[in-house]
Amino acid sequence: MEEHLTVGRVAELAGVSVRTLHHYDEIGLVHPSARTASGYRAYSPDDVERLREVLAYRRLGFGLREVADLVDDPNTDAVTHLHRLRNLLLEQRDRAAATVTAIDRELTARAMGIRTTPEEQLKVFGAQLYEAIGSAYPATRRTEPRIAARIWEALGDARTVLNVGAGTGSYEPPDREVTAVEPSAVMRAQRPPGAAPCVAASAECLPFADQSFDAAMAVSTIHHWPDPIAGLRELKRVAKRVVVFTYDASTTGWLQRFWLTRDYLPEFADLLVGWPSLADMTRAIGGSAEPVLIPWDCTDGFFEAHWRRPESYLDEHVRRAVSVWTRVGPQAEQRAVNMLRDDLSCGRWAERNRDLVALDAAELGLRLLVA
Repeated sequence: MEEHLTVGRVAELAGVSVRTLHHYDEIGLVHPSARTASGYRAYSPDDVERLREVLAYRRLGFGLREVADLVDDPNTDAVTHLHRLRNLLLEQRDRAAATVTAIDRELTARAMGIRTTPEEQLKVFGAQLYEAIGSAYPATRRTEPRIAARIWEALGDARTVLNVGAGTGSYEPPDREVTAVEPSAVMRAQRPPGAAPCVAASAECLPFADQSFDAAMAVSTIHHWPDPIAGLRELKRVAKRVVVFTYDASTTGWLQRFWLTRDYLPEFADLLVGWPSLADMTRAIGGSAEPVLIPWDCTDGFFEAHWRRPESYLDEHVRRAVSVWTRVGPQAEQRAVNMLRDDLSCGRWAERNRDLVALDAAELGLRLLVA
């Protein structure tokens, strides 16, 4: 790339009109700061970097005023912008995958002569990840008491607790004053009667003053946050203590430690490209990480929960309550399920994983971060 690029060349490379670039210049959004030998304005490398961010946010649907606020944030550098953009694009992909899944189901219904209701037809286009999987949560996603005990112990003597990404309320301590934060309307609607009051907000922008709570917790949720590090810093801002239940994908060979991702669903690795390292996450809250073993009879049906009960992954209801299966897409899901079913039938799975039968709990990368 040339050191400085003309307006015309930038328009050609970026796939926008020169008029658009002139408009960005006029409103101060992207101002070409260099000059060509002939005296015409040109874009420096820093200008191009800013334009790239502007165009990426615009194509994600942000308005010009929102884009200006994002790119002018003095606390956000180019690498942070790239991580944020990547996560936003992954979220957009997840929504598209959920919509494709819904359309596939309707096509199957139509092939069987079944006409879906108007409400179901509209939900296809309003589907988001939790909206697609959230209705399955009550059946298979319940509080696992042994994991809950670890989380509640880590909360210490905190009396006021903020639960961020609270979902339906699993793992909320019953003996504390809890305030929940959950962006999904479907999940909020499934919170049981008498559950803690719930605020519709995102982890990256919590509507609370500094140090408002004794403790903040986040359980199996930060993989859904567009910017996990920003969200973790927000937890640290609003609370004196932070407890996070999450996953470590930074250890060498992490994909091999669970037979499901090793042998049947390697696409899982694609979901965690760019995922913050365990060191980055602990640094964001100024804390430390502890391994959490998964009991063989874990009652919370998260992705790794059935490590000693492989036949559970053949159950559609089990899979629908886990975002991984929606995110990898229907083709990868069906291939993995078919392969697993075959291996269970012929005894190949049992032969490969015979050492698991003697284990009461497994270390599969789950971590408790405490600060």
